[in-house]
Amino acid sequence: MPMDAGEIERLIKEDFPDAAVTIEDLRGDGDHYAAHVVSAAFAGKTRVQQHQMVYAALKGRMGNELHALALQTSTP
Repeated sequence: MPMDAGEIERLIKEDFPDAAVTIEDLRGDGDHYAAHVVSAAFAGKTRVQQHQMVYAALKGRMGNELHALALQTSTP
């Protein structure tokens, strides 16, 4: 079952309350999203570490309910 953008944003904001999160449904199918996440929690982390942090916030849904996520992360 696909995820909606609001659920993705909610999960990310649970782990990163300060985050500015932008979600785009790339195909309109609820399976392919792009996300831009800006959070102070990413300071001093490599891009890979930042992405791992976001994937962890999705609590195992990546690859299951969420098929594809093009992810961009940055600090404020």
